[in-house]
Amino acid sequence: MNALFNKVDRRLLKARLTSENVPRTTLSFYMYYNLGNPRLFRDHFYILLNNLEVLGRIYVSYEGVNAQISVPDHNLEALREALNSITFLENVRLNRAIEDDGKSFFKLIIKVRDKIVADGLDDKSFDVTNKGKHLKAEEFNALAEDPETIIVDMRNHYESEVGHFRNAILPDVETFREALPVVEQMLADKKDKNIIMYCTGGIRCEKASAYLKHKGFKHVHQVEGGIIEYTRRAKELGIENKFIGKNFVFDERLGERISNEIISKCHQCGAPCDTHINCANDHCHILFIQCNACREKYEACCSEQCRDFNHLPEAQRHELAKIVQFNGSRFGKGRYKAHHRDQVLELRELVKLKA
Repeated sequence: MNALFNKVDRRLLKARLTSENVPRTTLSFYMYYNLGNPRLFRDHFYILLNNLEVLGRIYVSYEGVNAQISVPDHNLEALREALNSITFLENVRLNRAIEDDGKSFFKLIIKVRDKIVADGLDDKSFDVTNKGKHLKAEEFNALAEDPETIIVDMRNHYESEVGHFRNAILPDVETFREALPVVEQMLADKKDKNIIMYCTGGIRCEKASAYLKHKGFKHVHQVEGGIIEYTRRAKELGIENKFIGKNFVFDERLGERISNEIISKCHQCGAPCDTHINCANDHCHILFIQCNACREKYEACCSEQCRDFNHLPEAQRHELAKIVQFNGSRFGKGRYKAHHRDQVLELRELVKLKA
């Protein structure tokens, strides 16, 4: 009987893949579709992909599939055939990563969720199929030249911080669920304007554009295939790429270089930098931007507190983790706060007490 979950330790899997010499390609795809039995489909899909040595993170829901995966190059054609064998995934668009060594995922995870993207919307309250017009790269560029056009980034603040389209509105939100009402309010008096929405691969804009149309916005557009497909097509056609900086991605890479501009700063020293990392203190793990100099100084941690915590014996870390607050437990994703001396003193005092 085929296993339906990978239970091997993640660190072992990461080491195994890092040493592997098999070329891999990172792909993403999504499809909205009314799945009658998501859990049954999930198990079938896991067996199908696991047999092709596919790694990645996939969400399955009553409304469809959202997938980010890594595939051995020798199985790319077999993957396409496997997807085509599933009626609603036949000829689905596969977005290829912009910068890619294939080491983007270390295990296959397929989860059944209420939705393939957490949007907080009641889908029965509006027509989710009445979505915005798709724009290819050349169409986006032409419409973006109009000074009256409004370009809206539907991603989270930590994504747009390192890269975005020129002149785009960048909502200061942590989740897509937060973004929808914020964007609606920001554009409340612009319902007659041309509005272009974009995200990483297009999936968030499928629902968001339909929501805005439901709210009375008349000229709603979305970038076809998101930033990934836009970049691929712009390069293919040899036209201007209006995206500056990095495209944030939700895998081990945490970003793909699109232009040479570095538009963000190290969260610790303020030097130009757009490298996201997670704090090396596993009890913190906050996502933040760190330059090489600060990475060395803080040993890939977000603060002196986390660096010093990592130096403690494992048993002591285990006990202190129950009572110490780190950036990751105090602030939201990407809401990094510079380390404070009182936090460091607090940890040191606790260590003395526990000694």
